[in-house]
Amino acid sequence: MKKAGIIMIIGSLLLLGLFKFPLWNIMLGAPQYPDPLGMNIYIDGIQGVEEFDLQNIDGLNHYIGMKTIPKADEMWEFAVFPKVILGMVILGVVIGLLGFLKKISYKFFLGWFVLMSVLGILGMYDFNNWLIDYGSNLDPHAILKLNNPDGTPMTYKPPLFGFQKLLNFDVTSLPHTGGYLMFVGMTLTLVAFWLGRKTSLKKATQ
Repeated sequence: MKKAGIIMIIGSLLLLGLFKFPLWNIMLGAPQYPDPLGMNIYIDGIQGVEEFDLQNIDGLNHYIGMKTIPKADEMWEFAVFPKVILGMVILGVVIGLLGFLKKISYKFFLGWFVLMSVLGILGMYDFNNWLIDYGSNLDPHAILKLNNPDGTPMTYKPPLFGFQKLLNFDVTSLPHTGGYLMFVGMTLTLVAFWLGRKTSLKKATQ
């Protein structure tokens, strides 16, 4: 269990990368923008990939009636997410230490992974709802009012994951460094569970 406990601790600590690196990235490319515009989404706010990217994106969105990109204090998520991540890091380290000292079952490693997975799914659900509102709740007095072929108002929701064509923009939405660190960290906690289970079964057969 000692090795499993150490891996559990390392996996949990990797989540601290979310306080330094972006969780997600959305890039917008178009012929008039040789250098794509982009936004990096952190757990505590949104920043432009380059200095004036958010300003330029807001300027474009104004013509079609989209809201401005929210500031950190305009979304409750940016106040709550850092606390949730820090709480999960502390919980994971405590579980790892107790596992290292053989005070708890390896099953707690899996319990942490399941809880983190549920929180991650809820976070992605919330993020997708924000994208829907961001891309479809348009100002009726916008300068440009574009319709789909069937006559319904066009929406501009960026993809949650992957690539999508919005007007003449190529929009790509993918995890960033923080997101990959979180994925690796969660995978390590599964490795810790597997090692703990293997050790426990080996002792049971002796």
